[in-house]
Amino acid sequence: MTTNNIEPNRLIKEKSPYLLQHAYNPVDWYPWSEEAFKKAKEEDKLIFLSIGYSTCHWCHVMERESFEDEEVAEALNKDFIAIKVDREERPDLDNIYMNITQALTGQGGWPMNVFITPEQKPIYAGTYFPKRSIMNRIGLLDVLEKLSKAWKEKKNELIESSENIIEALNRSKGDIEGEELDKSILEDIFEDNKRSFDPKYGGFGNKPKFPMAHNLLQLLRYWKDTGDKESLEMVEKTLQGMYKGGIFDHIGYGFSRYSVDEKWLVPHFEKMLYDNALLAFSYLEGYQATKKPIYKEVAEKIFTYIIRDMTSEEGGFYSAEDADSEGEEGKFYVWDPEEIKDILGDEEANLVCNYYDITEKGNFEGKSIPNLIKQDIKIIDKSQEFKYRVHAYTDMLFYAREKRVHPHKDDKILTSWNGLMIAALAYGSRILENGLYIKIAERAIDFIYKNLFNDEGRLLARYRDGEAKFLGYLEDYSFLTWGLIELYEATFKVEYLEKALNLMEESFRLFWDKDEGGFYINGHDGEKLVLRPKDIYDGAIPSGNSVAALNMLRLDKMAESERYTEKFRVMLKKFSSEIKDNPPAYSFFLMAYMYYLKSGKSIVISIKEKDDLFNDMIKEINEKYLPFISVVANDNSNKLQEIVPSIKYKKIIDGKTTAYICEDFTCNMPTNDLDNLKEQLK
Repeated sequence: MTTNNIEPNRLIKEKSPYLLQHAYNPVDWYPWSEEAFKKAKEEDKLIFLSIGYSTCHWCHVMERESFEDEEVAEALNKDFIAIKVDREERPDLDNIYMNITQALTGQGGWPMNVFITPEQKPIYAGTYFPKRSIMNRIGLLDVLEKLSKAWKEKKNELIESSENIIEALNRSKGDIEGEELDKSILEDIFEDNKRSFDPKYGGFGNKPKFPMAHNLLQLLRYWKDTGDKESLEMVEKTLQGMYKGGIFDHIGYGFSRYSVDEKWLVPHFEKMLYDNALLAFSYLEGYQATKKPIYKEVAEKIFTYIIRDMTSEEGGFYSAEDADSEGEEGKFYVWDPEEIKDILGDEEANLVCNYYDITEKGNFEGKSIPNLIKQDIKIIDKSQEFKYRVHAYTDMLFYAREKRVHPHKDDKILTSWNGLMIAALAYGSRILENGLYIKIAERAIDFIYKNLFNDEGRLLARYRDGEAKFLGYLEDYSFLTWGLIELYEATFKVEYLEKALNLMEESFRLFWDKDEGGFYINGHDGEKLVLRPKDIYDGAIPSGNSVAALNMLRLDKMAESERYTEKFRVMLKKFSSEIKDNPPAYSFFLMAYMYYLKSGKSIVISIKEKDDLFNDMIKEINEKYLPFISVVANDNSNKLQEIVPSIKYKKIIDGKTTAYICEDFTCNMPTNDLDNLKEQLK
């Protein structure tokens, strides 16, 4: 951001770090607002809608090249109304205009730049535009000139075209009902994953490679259900490949968003809260399934990074860290051998450089991204003495790196992404028996309930600098519900189960399509936009519909109810055709489908208090990989009996903690013997 004594534009009044980055552009930016659309109508101008986020590298490039440029600003200000949107604050707008951009161009990404009418309908779309046309990429100045001329000379044709685009998209999103899914879809997704799997480095497809954690979670469930070792091998190869690569920050921990190459070596250096939450889940489940310490270590390192660098003083989690520092991508993260020697001395530096592949030649623009690609995974788990030395030296590098200019941190707190991290930490507290993680998770949930509900009890989407704003979207409700379910199973505090059920009810009230089934992205009480999407695609983040589907089934199992399961069957029928067309794109929803097919086991442990037997039973459950179960602790409280009326019949036997395991509406004989519980869990 360059100020050059320029008066700030309207974005200076916003809280979004992304919008504030553009507050001193010479472009006369508006936030998404009635003021902007009114101005466009009054002056009969097209709108230039630019959507991005604060840690987006190519957004920074386009800002430097175009939005800080006086010539571009003059053209935009003269003939267009320019609107900036933070995609992380407005996932509804991002979804609508990304679908439009992909439909018009065949591709998407950020920055996303769409020219729309004053009625918000699309005329033309693209992603990154250079200032001037180069090679096969049209320049922004040329686009502005052509569209300005066309709007003056052929306005009616452009308006008709924009209406046709919206009409076509509405038809294509018409939710064609199909037959309900059958189990063969799980074999289909497995075969698709096998075809795209990279046996050398792990992951799916070529480059760029994205972690896609929920694909791994779905494959783990497929292995658990079928015993197919190949699915577990794909998961392990990917977990190991990602950790060994430069996509993992071996000095300060945490994962970057994706790798630009097939080896996981060169990351796109930005770190996102959601990736780290979902990957923590993947490594935790990998550890549960295999008991290999390396996966536990990676999960712990992710949590170390989040607690140290991404947690606000109030308890919420920040959104992201940038790829760039000092105007260069990755500068904060790369090294050369001389720097290492200056910090550690020659002998120690040689050990560290050899271990992390830091060379004179380098592997990224003359410098080295620390990685373990050449190391055997068994070597990484060397003797404790070796590991202690390497970790001690790594800590020294970390403290030296802390003196560098840090990348920008997007410190807004998003309800949805916080829900994912709360879920991961709560789950981690169970699996790793770490009380700190549950304290951090509970502090975050307290922050959300204190700061991100309005006076009417409506959940809000974003908090920053004392301001909570934007009516919560489906993903806010779904992801936070997930976090509450995990918090309940980690603590057995009835308040979390109650809150989860309340949010589920609110989700139906605000987002459920009573006519067609499924959940809309934005609420019935939200702003009316040109499209109202109902998304089930599981991209970098699982869709709100997919997470809601699994929440519904888990909550039904806990509440000993079929209420939400009936709604899930409606979703199955509604989305089946879409899922069958491309199963790997719906991996999280298919996790919910697997839970549905398995009729998830329900474990109720009736207690007077959390005694040694209760703790031993919970430890036994947590040590096993049991993705299709739910656990409720029956303390005979009135509050729990209000939520689960039938639980009063699951009584303590012989005055001792007693476990009931039920499946398919049938319960095994209750037991207060630990060995018998172990047998029933097999």
